[in-house]
Amino acid sequence: MRLLYITNQVCGPGGLERVLSIKASFLVDNFDYDIHILTLNQGDEPLFYNFSAKIYYHDIAVEGNPIRYISKYRKGIKSILQKVDPDIIIVCDDGIKGLLLPMIIGKSHPMIYERHVSKNIEIRNDHQSIVDRLISSFKFKLMNLGGSLYDHFVVLTEGNVKEWNLKNLKVIPNPLSFYPNTQSTLQNKKVLAVGKQSFQKGYDRLLQSWKIAVSQHPDWQLDIYGTISKEENLEQLASDLGISDTVNFYPPVKNISEKYKEASIYVMSSRYEGFGMVLTEAMAYGVPCVSFDCPFGPSDIIKDQQNGFLVKNGDIAELGNKINTLMSDENKRQMMGKSARKSVTYYLPEKIASVWDQLFKETLKKRAS
Repeated sequence: MRLLYITNQVCGPGGLERVLSIKASFLVDNFDYDIHILTLNQGDEPLFYNFSAKIYYHDIAVEGNPIRYISKYRKGIKSILQKVDPDIIIVCDDGIKGLLLPMIIGKSHPMIYERHVSKNIEIRNDHQSIVDRLISSFKFKLMNLGGSLYDHFVVLTEGNVKEWNLKNLKVIPNPLSFYPNTQSTLQNKKVLAVGKQSFQKGYDRLLQSWKIAVSQHPDWQLDIYGTISKEENLEQLASDLGISDTVNFYPPVKNISEKYKEASIYVMSSRYEGFGMVLTEAMAYGVPCVSFDCPFGPSDIIKDQQNGFLVKNGDIAELGNKINTLMSDENKRQMMGKSARKSVTYYLPEKIASVWDQLFKETLKKRAS
């Protein structure tokens, strides 16, 4: 079966790119799929993650004002469709153009949409104006319209289902990036967070929580890995809070698995998520997690008090208290870490790829009938 994935780019260090590298590689290497990936304006940029050598790549250049951009987008995709002639098109583009692709190019092939983020990504700050809310409401209606045109609309969690007024919804979580033979000793005095610096990731909230936790444990360190944004001004915030000596900001690294292995606690302070793959990655190394119960993902992955802690979204003091609890109690870290490692076997790539394989076969069968 020939699949064509349409996305923006796969050269960056983001979660979507990581998921596609795992899933597409597993399908082509273990299920004998013929897989093509179509990107926009990627050019000759090297891939950040490892993809199977069996995958084919196509890239189109799009630019100009909105009308010219969409025209080039449509023409470029249709040209690749003629060349590849896929059995199924899978769209991994969280923008409006991705949702409206069936309208832009027509539905000459079965089409599946993958949603990797919450609708809340349209919310840029904690205090939306009336105009911002009206614009968001219009966008959400447009997004629902686009989503209804696909054969299947795949979201990552049960919580994500509630965001969409669609009849074609399917829930398929992200696969694990790795499930190592070794795991963290949970002995290092390190707390880890991974993700780009942005409003979504809520590192401003994390730093305030860290001030509470580290006041009891000044010999611990908080390591944050992710694309650094000067606009977030996090180094200044850490300085203002008096915690600069215990907080380290690092750019993305390819060997992030080693950082999970070195950590004793993982913390996620996001305002919203599409899934929270970093949680499953940390748990694969037996690292207990503390996370805000944000929409959506953490509540699907973490069983509160069993393999980690779920904290009411935005309760900064309680997030700090729960981090402090795990810093103080190694036995609890060990117990929760063991439970965490066991629970994430549900997300092993072979299990998730099998679900996708079944969906692809059902889609073609339905199309043929």
